[in-house]
Amino acid sequence: MNKVVKFGGSSLASASQFKKVGEIIRADRERKFVVPSAPGKRSSDDTKVTDMLYACYGLAEKGADFTKELQAIKDRYQEIIDGLELKLSLEKEFKVIEKSFKEKAGSDYAASRGEYLNGIIMAKYLGFAFVDAAEVIRFKADGEHDAERTNTLMMDRLSTVEAAVIPGFYGAYEDGRVKTFSRGGSDITGSIVARAIKANVYENWTDVSGVLVADPRIIYKPAGVETITYRELRELAYMGFSVLHEDAIFPVRSEGIPINIRNTNAPEDNGTWIVESTCQKSKYVITGIAGKKGFCAVNIEKEMMNSEIGFGRKVLQAFEENEISFEHVPSGIDTMTIFVHQDEFMHKEQKVVSGIHRLADPDSIDIEADLALIAVVGRGMKSTRGTAGRIFSALAHANVNVKMIDQGSSELNIIIGVANADFETAIKAIYDIFVLSQI
Repeated sequence: MNKVVKFGGSSLASASQFKKVGEIIRADRERKFVVPSAPGKRSSDDTKVTDMLYACYGLAEKGADFTKELQAIKDRYQEIIDGLELKLSLEKEFKVIEKSFKEKAGSDYAASRGEYLNGIIMAKYLGFAFVDAAEVIRFKADGEHDAERTNTLMMDRLSTVEAAVIPGFYGAYEDGRVKTFSRGGSDITGSIVARAIKANVYENWTDVSGVLVADPRIIYKPAGVETITYRELRELAYMGFSVLHEDAIFPVRSEGIPINIRNTNAPEDNGTWIVESTCQKSKYVITGIAGKKGFCAVNIEKEMMNSEIGFGRKVLQAFEENEISFEHVPSGIDTMTIFVHQDEFMHKEQKVVSGIHRLADPDSIDIEADLALIAVVGRGMKSTRGTAGRIFSALAHANVNVKMIDQGSSELNIIIGVANADFETAIKAIYDIFVLSQI
């Protein structure tokens, strides 16, 4: 029985944090495969090593001197090495990095070195084998992750070691060029490793004790979630939940491997279990509330729209031609609304409007800006009557005007559109009606 354990940047920001991680790993013999992130912030006014690397490479790319910036990064790692009392030198690795920066190896390569160097330190500290992610994680020529090729390489390589450290966040193309996942991609690496070794659990250690019902920046000390399904978390992650990268779900879901979100600073907490399915009922009707600001709505009207075959396709074609993705498309008999990201849309809005007129010949088009979308998610909603009614009653009492309502056929979530200015008020009202009123 093997466990994969991934540790976030805050868990590895300093030598003292490294020691906590070491204690956690050594406390369970099944924790044999470790995925580290780059060192995060040591304090609120500190800088993440990944950001330091981006800044350093930015200078190198311009042909400017980056000696001072690179030395600051060296000092961060040396501080960890000295604090752990390790006999380890990264001088050879930093010489390669300096040379590669001068040769303009790319920002992906630069960013990946944070995890790479932390992986070397972690492997030395634990006495585990070090496996460079560039050797076992593959990307296709178009930049898409090659899941099956990666799984084959990872299985073959890890079958030769009893315990290993595999740096998170990056892999490589077939020609060896380094490619990173999007921010938070170490979560994906951990999931990939868990799939390859067919782990019994994937533990994701961070600085919170699991998934919370709502954003703690909006709700003071929100309730925790004991168990959540892959589908619920995917819905919430897409709408802003940041506890786990949304793409980290896919590799483990195919193997039915549960994810356990744990807190490095409170290892005694059980955290949150993310599972394929469960018979356990949620403590509350809803599992979570998440949302994002910065949307706009393109409202299209045309009489007899519902009887015109292909009308929706023609409208969406105007967005496709301008390379704009849409979020939601609620519609009525003579109306259709397209919700899009405002910052992506605003520079192309008139091209889109003229495209819609050209392709679909609507009666009128109206654009409303500065909107937010809120997702209310929960497997318990399907079997509970009046959920939607309670949501809208709570919003009405909070004087929040609802701009849009969209509910999937699975009844797993309800999407609500409100003005940006009402975003926090709306989330507090929904949280109060489903959580505080139940306590």
